[in-house]
Amino acid sequence: MSSLENKTLFITGASRGIGKYIGLKAAKDGANIVIVAKTTEPHPDLPGTIYTAAEEMEEAGGKALPIATDIRFEEQVQSAIDEAVDQFGGIDILVNNASAINLSQTPNIPMKRFDLLFSVNARGTFVCSKLCYPYLKKAEDPHILMMSPPLTMKARWFENHLAYTMSKYGMSMCVLGMAEEFKPVGIAVNALWPKTAIATAAVRNILGGDRSIQHSRKPEIVADAAYSIFNRPSRECTGNFFIDEQVLCEQGITELEQYAVTPGASLLEDFFLEDHHKSSCFNQENKKLNKKS
Repeated sequence: MSSLENKTLFITGASRGIGKYIGLKAAKDGANIVIVAKTTEPHPDLPGTIYTAAEEMEEAGGKALPIATDIRFEEQVQSAIDEAVDQFGGIDILVNNASAINLSQTPNIPMKRFDLLFSVNARGTFVCSKLCYPYLKKAEDPHILMMSPPLTMKARWFENHLAYTMSKYGMSMCVLGMAEEFKPVGIAVNALWPKTAIATAAVRNILGGDRSIQHSRKPEIVADAAYSIFNRPSRECTGNFFIDEQVLCEQGITELEQYAVTPGASLLEDFFLEDHHKSSCFNQENKKLNKKS
């Protein structure tokens, strides 16, 4: 495995959850982490701020730059990029992790919430990628990673939360288009999505409380998968819709119980996964053994 030492990661939504753990994983290598998020003061239901995340990343061995930013606003994103480049000299990796969630059905969702979903998920991803592009194309091995699902045009993923699905698929459509558009300059553009529910504030507050957390995996599994992707040559690894477990299986990491919040508990599957995404490490290992025999 290579290293992210001295690489600069621009991570949206990095004050907590998956974004923070991706930053912590890179920080252990001595990477520079630009923490782009809105939370500057403690929130009663959402632990962590950009400043507490920065402290953790510096304790882990990296350099951290917390920048209060609302990615809905182009000028704030550009200002954050300018500050990051002034501080670290460039940007090597963009992680479009910031995301809004609302699972309301069509008659029930206020248009204000609909607009928020699209402003953060689809538009925010697009604007961060667009504005980071001039710096990424100068990097030695540049990556853009969207925390978004594989594109699956099945009605069951739209019928219950149409607005949310459309906004998340907007992120994934950016992968589909930008991977090809940016290929000539060597920028890798990929998506990463968890196979199971991940123990984050969204799962606790929206998807079932502490009981759901007990049937989830830790954010470290997504961070480890992201780390693996960042260490792949950008010109050879683009346009993929990765599933966290499958990325680790490809590395030979098949013992995944270490990531369970509650070892031995059944795991909740995440949204948007079709049957071909659900093969387990155990099944993959058995297929390898059968081929050898």
